[in-house]
Amino acid sequence: MNTESITILAIESSCDDTAASVLHNGKILANIVCTQQVHINYGGVVPELASRAHQQQIVPVVHEALKKAQVTFQDITAIAYTQGPGLLGSLLVGSSFAKGLALALNKPLVSVHHMQGHILSHFIHSENPTPAFPFICLTVSGGHTQIVLLKDYFDMVILGETFDDAAGEAFDKSAKLLGLPYPGGPLIDKFAKNGNPLKFLFPTPKAEGYNFSFSGLKTSILNFVQKEVQKNPNFITENITDICASIQHKIVTILLDKLEKAAQHYGVQHIGLAGGVAANSALRKGIENVAQKNHWTAHIPPFEFCTDNAAMIAIAGYLKYKLGKIGQQSDSAQARMDFDIFTHS
Repeated sequence: MNTESITILAIESSCDDTAASVLHNGKILANIVCTQQVHINYGGVVPELASRAHQQQIVPVVHEALKKAQVTFQDITAIAYTQGPGLLGSLLVGSSFAKGLALALNKPLVSVHHMQGHILSHFIHSENPTPAFPFICLTVSGGHTQIVLLKDYFDMVILGETFDDAAGEAFDKSAKLLGLPYPGGPLIDKFAKNGNPLKFLFPTPKAEGYNFSFSGLKTSILNFVQKEVQKNPNFITENITDICASIQHKIVTILLDKLEKAAQHYGVQHIGLAGGVAANSALRKGIENVAQKNHWTAHIPPFEFCTDNAAMIAIAGYLKYKLGKIGQQSDSAQARMDFDIFTHS
C-alpha cells in the first residue's frame, strides 16, 4: 500500500448536517458543511426530513468539496464515510452514496465511527500542536457525552459516559424550557456571557465514577422555572442572562470536574475537548483553566472541526487507511455502534 501520497474524500451524514471533505496526507484541502434549516420550525431534528435533505444536498456538497480542493475523482485514494452512530435514515444516505461512488471508481472504502472522528479531529494537520499519548478527551455533543482515554489513535477506552441525556441535549432542552428557539445551546452561551453564573444554584446529579447523568438536572431546571414563573410571569425575560449563566455554569462544572478527576487518576498530561458542545465558550475557557491549574496541556480543535463535519471523518479515515483497515461493501450503517479498537501491532 502506497502511504506516501494519500487523498481521502470523506462524507458525513449522521444527523442534520450534510458534509464532504478532502484531505491530503493529513491536511484538509476542503471542508464543506450544509446545515439543514428545515428543523428549526419543529424545535428539533425530524429524522425523515433530515434523510430527505441529505439526498438533495449530498451530490452538490461533494462536488463543491472536490472543486475547492482542486482534485478530481481520479485523484482520490480512498473514500471514507460515517458508518454510525446516528440517525439510521441519514446514515444510509451517506453510506449508500459512498459505497456507490467507491464501486464506480474502484476505490477502497473506509468506514468511520462518528465519535472517534470527533476525537481524532485533534490530529488534523494545523498550526495547533497535536496531543501526545496518553491523551484524555471529553467528547460532548447533542447525543453523546464521554470521557475517553487514548493510548494510540484507535487504542481507546471509554472511561465514562452519560446514562441518559447528553450535555448538548441538556443545553438544548433547557433552552426550550426558556422559550428560546432551536438550537438553543448556542443561545444559552450567548446570554450567559452577560449573566451571573452563581445567581441560581442547581443540584449536581449523582453518577458513579466518570459517568454522567443530566436528566435530573433538566427536571430541576424545569421545576425551578415553573415555580418562579408562577410567582412572576416575567421572571424568564427579566432574568434570562442570569438563568442561562447559572445553567451553563452547572453543566460545564459537572463536565470538567469528571474530566479533571480522570486525568489525575490516570496521570495524563494532555486533555482535550471534542464534539459540538466543544464550541461552548465557557467549556473552552474552563478546560484551559483546568490544564493551567494542573500544569497540563489543553487541546481544543478549531470551531469548524467541533460541530459535525467531514474533516474529522477524513482524518479518521486517513489514519485507518494507513493501518490497512479497509471497509467492505457489505458494511451496514448502524444507529448504535461500538468503538473500533485496535493498535498498530
